[in-house]
Amino acid sequence: MLYKKELEEAHFRISPYIHRTEVLQSQLINAIAGCEVFFKCENFQRMGAFKMRGACNAILQLTEEERAQGVITHSSGNMAQAVSLAARSLGVKAYIVMPSNAPDVKKAAVRDYGGEVTECIPTIEEREKATQRIIDRTGASFIHPSNDLQVILGQATAAKELLIDYTEIDTVLAPVGGGGLLAGTALACMHRAVDCMGGEPMEADDAYRSLMSGKIEKNDTAETIADGLRTHLGHINFPIIQEHVKEIIRVEENEIIHAMRLIWERMKIIIEPSCAVPFAAVLKEPTKFKDRKVGIIITGGNVDLSKLPF
Repeated sequence: MLYKKELEEAHFRISPYIHRTEVLQSQLINAIAGCEVFFKCENFQRMGAFKMRGACNAILQLTEEERAQGVITHSSGNMAQAVSLAARSLGVKAYIVMPSNAPDVKKAAVRDYGGEVTECIPTIEEREKATQRIIDRTGASFIHPSNDLQVILGQATAAKELLIDYTEIDTVLAPVGGGGLLAGTALACMHRAVDCMGGEPMEADDAYRSLMSGKIEKNDTAETIADGLRTHLGHINFPIIQEHVKEIIRVEENEIIHAMRLIWERMKIIIEPSCAVPFAAVLKEPTKFKDRKVGIIITGGNVDLSKLPF
């Protein structure tokens, strides 16, 4: 499905609850990268990340009866914050399951936004078990961080805005973890005949391997600094990525750190390690992007300043 009408409706639906974030450029960055780079700065989004878009759209699609029971998600940080803030904005109770190793700054932010935090052992299986226990007790509606069509359509609006504002862009990159943003970005790009590509840490390269094998692969470990990308694709977003993402480029940990530092130093903005992954991909494969006009989704700025990698 093309989902063009649904994407337009999602953008209209969430517009009162989100910021239309700005796009930044740097001549020095362009010179280093060998292409013209347009950074869509979702680190300036409400709660500091693109996931506010998907959380708002998913909650707004629930019935009044469902909202009265509350909503729940499991997340290492940004979706946790997004669901908490979106729920508070809409007068809905939010239950949040977070792995115990999630950054403290993100746990604190979830509580500040009114989310009720339950910590669990840091595996996907334990997240899901803890989430189900709360659903059984409360009747809350589950909002998957990435494998939910309404979340995907909400996330797609970031690239949609970018391509409306800068029609000359010919390629858009986004990081891939759970796959919601990359799938949404692919849908937005498809409607404007723009290439969509993903960036992924080598230490958590399940999406790359999934495209190679044709089925959803998982990681035995995910020891990457890009903590927002330590999860795997789902059955809803994977077919979209399979069909509409041109390529996923893997990057090493030192390449992520280098790209992150470059953005901090040259762009003067705070970004998370996950945000640096697609830019690291551009720097790693300069011949693929030479003289192109490249959009990059800067996904969030919720970083623990006491634990910078540089």
